[in-house]
Amino acid sequence: MLDSNNQAATKNYFVHESSYIDEGVVIGAGTKIWHFCHVLGNVGIGADCSIGQNVVIGPAVTIHNRVKIQNNVSVFQGVVLEDEVFCGPSMVFTNVGTPRAGFPRNQPEDFLPTIVKKGASIGANATIICGNTIGQYAMIGAGSVVTKEVPPFALVYGNPARQRGWVCMCGVPLSLATNAERAKCAECSRRYQLFSGSELRIDSADELIDRV
Repeated sequence: MLDSNNQAATKNYFVHESSYIDEGVVIGAGTKIWHFCHVLGNVGIGADCSIGQNVVIGPAVTIHNRVKIQNNVSVFQGVVLEDEVFCGPSMVFTNVGTPRAGFPRNQPEDFLPTIVKKGASIGANATIICGNTIGQYAMIGAGSVVTKEVPPFALVYGNPARQRGWVCMCGVPLSLATNAERAKCAECSRRYQLFSGSELRIDSADELIDRV
């Protein structure tokens, strides 16, 4: 059900009739929100996003453009999803570090921010502990529990999640020998350089290669 403040008559996005959009929500052109979703107040959703079945967003959440959220995900206050983030089915965000039913911590100052940077992917059933940043184009394996910051382009999985390697901007794992400082994607040919053994950067010219 769309509130009249969302200008339903002129909307250029799709919301299934079983979903609810609260007052004060902004939705970008081309975005699709499917069955049984609830978007709470003061949420901003960018253009060309796909919001799967049974997703709850908000309040006061920012979702940028071309984000894909699969079924059964809750995006709580304090979470920011940058462009082209992928959230797999039933993955979990948290926003309070020390929750108690008897000692409620539900005010904005209680919420620890979680930022998922551009192009990062979070696998099905993964859990992201609040207060951390997932770096751009990082890949979080299914079922992982992320308890700390994840570097850009890092491949992490496990409980707790540990870094197991690096991935390309296109998502393909990179072959990087132990002492090597450079890698090239076998699928899209983007090139990377490793700095100080812990920071992977894409060659600037290769950022403009067409998506594969």
